[in-house]
Amino acid sequence: MGGVVSGILIVSAVIAVGYLAARFRILGPEVQGALTRTAFYVTNPALLYTVVAGSDIRAALGTDAPLALLSAAAVGLLYWLLSFLFFRRPAAETAVGAMASSYANANNIGIPVSLYAVGTAQHVAPVLLVQLLVMAPFYLTLLGIFAGARISWKKVLLQPLSNPMIIASALGVAVAVTGWNAPDLLQKPIDMLAGGAVPMVLLAFGLSLAGRAPLQKDDGRTETLVATFLKIAGMPLIVWLLGRFVFGLEGQHLLASVIMAALPTAQNVFLFASPYGRGMSVARDVILCTTILCVGTLVVVAWAVG
Repeated sequence: MGGVVSGILIVSAVIAVGYLAARFRILGPEVQGALTRTAFYVTNPALLYTVVAGSDIRAALGTDAPLALLSAAAVGLLYWLLSFLFFRRPAAETAVGAMASSYANANNIGIPVSLYAVGTAQHVAPVLLVQLLVMAPFYLTLLGIFAGARISWKKVLLQPLSNPMIIASALGVAVAVTGWNAPDLLQKPIDMLAGGAVPMVLLAFGLSLAGRAPLQKDDGRTETLVATFLKIAGMPLIVWLLGRFVFGLEGQHLLASVIMAALPTAQNVFLFASPYGRGMSVARDVILCTTILCVGTLVVVAWAVG
């Protein structure tokens, strides 16, 4: 547990530095955008490639990917049920809430937390693949249908293939399966870029937390609180139950899986909702609330599971 708590505190400290830099106007919003784009297109793909290439990909995909898919489906369906019974919100807004309650920030927060908390980030790739290859196209399709927008099926199908994280993961899978060793002239620059991924994304995330006021009146406060609870408490519990009693996981593997489930909601949820103009307030507020609360949740997970 001590290693997990230390890792969480290290990650939180770097996020706090980014937050304070924004609050004292040392770094502006344009820096956050530049850091995010650099992390998305350069450093995080490099880190994902190195992690996946050096991992046991057959074992990871054999348990982590099905577990991630089943737990996300269970949480999303639970939100849909609660919305049908109590919220009575339109289908498009319900789709955004369901996505916010089950779509984890496996990239920006998952990589550093997993790396520092359990010593490896190999459990990030299967979750990321499930989200980008299955969940993102599914929810984008629902939003396109229920929001009355015209769906570009070509764009939906090709979207995962244009994502640098998917490309890097696929290359890492190929290297892991074939056992190919890249020459130093190729591997060393990749390792250098990968080394900048963690601090870059944490600083950018800290910058993004400054100046936001969540849970405003008439902004879907109830839906936000329910989606936050499901993401922070419901999903880790479901993953623990499935991992322990269905997939037979234990020890560090079980801990890593529950930590991935306890991660805050990904910023992609807001990006997906924005073009359709539906559920944007709920998406924004759930991202912020889960990010603030996830530190305490991860400590509880470390104590209970670790």
